Amino acid sequence: MDAESQDRFREFVQSRSSALLRTAVLLCGGDRHAAEDQLQTALVKVAGRWSRVEDPEAYVRQVLYRQQVSWWRLKWPRREVAVAEPPERADDGGESAAELRVVMRGALARLTPRQRSVLVLRYYEDLPEAAVARILGCSVGTVRSTAHRSLARLRSLAPELAALGPAAAEASPPRDISPVEVRP
Repeated sequence: MDAESQDRFREFVQSRSSALLRTAVLLCGGDRHAAEDQLQTALVKVAGRWSRVEDPEAYVRQVLYRQQVSWWRLKWPRREVAVAEPPERADDGGESAAELRVVMRGALARLTPRQRSVLVLRYYEDLPEAAVARILGCSVGTVRSTAHRSLARLRSLAPELAALGPAAAEASPPRDISPVEVRP
């Protein structure tokens, strides 16, 4: 890689790594350390092909998704991710945004990696079903059924997320999502 390409790559990493890390955290079920490892591996792969990559962010995201798919297809047992339980809260009837993020992170971590991947791609990245199917290497029908089952499981795991109805979802800006939020 020549000096100009290195500078462009460094600039890309500095400007887009936080957004890419948020996506990786969601794909890893809230495990920030695994997400950092996954992103670093993806960036190493992209650096080797930097001169041939037309849309670097899309390429990195696709590498992230494919790494995640490869990871959950492995046959040996994976280690479990420990997630702290949220503290007891006063019964005021309302949920703060921070509490909802904690609940969402816990619920996402309890989904299977495939379910998490479909939800992140479909609702966080806002990709059409055909694009999700292409990235994950499955049919559109599989994406639809997995999304349906994943949302149902998410609702059963965290019924308190019902506070995020359509009015609450419309009130918040679409790209100001913290690393642990996904709006189904």
